[in-house]
Amino acid sequence: MPKVLTKKQIEQYHDEGFISPIRVISEKDALSIKIQLEEVEAQYPEEINSESRNNLHLSFAFLDALAHNTTIVDAIEDLIGPDIALWASVMFIKEPSSKQYVSWHQDATYMGLDSFDFPTPWIALSPSNIETGCMTMIAGSHHSEIQNHEDTFAENNILTRGQVIPNIDRSKGVDLILEPGEMSIHHGAIIHGSQPNKSNQRRIGFSLQSYVPPSIKQVVGKNIWTHIRGQKRKDINGIELSRPNYNMDPVTVEQRRVAEENLSEILYKGAKLKRKY
Repeated sequence: MPKVLTKKQIEQYHDEGFISPIRVISEKDALSIKIQLEEVEAQYPEEINSESRNNLHLSFAFLDALAHNTTIVDAIEDLIGPDIALWASVMFIKEPSSKQYVSWHQDATYMGLDSFDFPTPWIALSPSNIETGCMTMIAGSHHSEIQNHEDTFAENNILTRGQVIPNIDRSKGVDLILEPGEMSIHHGAIIHGSQPNKSNQRRIGFSLQSYVPPSIKQVVGKNIWTHIRGQKRKDINGIELSRPNYNMDPVTVEQRRVAEENLSEILYKGAKLKRKY
C-alpha cells in the first residue's frame, strides 16, 4: 500500500517520467522557509550565493529538515522502496526579470551513477509557473537512452556546463505549475528545461538531487551521501554525511566543503572549462 502517492501517480511516474503537483507543506510554511533562506543569504553571503548553491542542506538545519520531510520521503519510498539515501541538493533561484534559463538536458548525464533510474523532488518555495520560468518536461523521454549533450557554458544558462540537447521540440513540453509548498518528482533520465523568469518576484526551487536506493552505486568520484531512511548503505570507502544541529554547524559545513569538491569533480569530468557552480 503506497504511503503518499496514488496508484495512478506511480504509474504516471513510470510512464511519463514525472508527477506534479504534490502538496508537501502549506504555503505559509513555504513562505517561512523562503524567509529563512533570504535571512541566511544576507547573513552568510559567502556560504550561499549564485555560485554556492549545492548541498545547502548541510549548512542550514531548516533545509536539512526539508530533505527529511515525511511527505517527501514517503513519496520517494513509494517509488524506490524503504532504504533511501540523498546524494545532493541544489537551490535553483531565478531573480526577477532575469535572463537565466535551464537548457534541455537529462540530470543523469553527469551524476556518475551506475543507473539512470532515480527520482528527484523539486520543491517550490515561491510560485513556479510559465511567467516565473517553471520546469518543462518532455513526457516519456526517460524511456530512451541518454542523449548527446553539447557543453556551451552559456552565460545565462544556470546548468554547470551549460549542457544542452539540441533539436528538442518545445511544443511537446509539459509545464509543471507549482504553488509554494508543492513539489514535482522527475526521473533521472527525463529531458527537461526551463525558461527565464519574466515576473517581478524570485522563482525559488529546492531540488533534492537525488534520492537513491542501495542498488545504485557511485562509479565516478567518491561515494558521499546523507542517510535518510531504512537501512544504511554499506559501501566500501563511502562517506556518510552528518545532519546539521543548527545553521552553520561547523561539522557539516566542513563536510559540505568536501562534498562540494567531490560533486564538482563528478559534474565537470571531461569538461574543457570549469565554473564555480
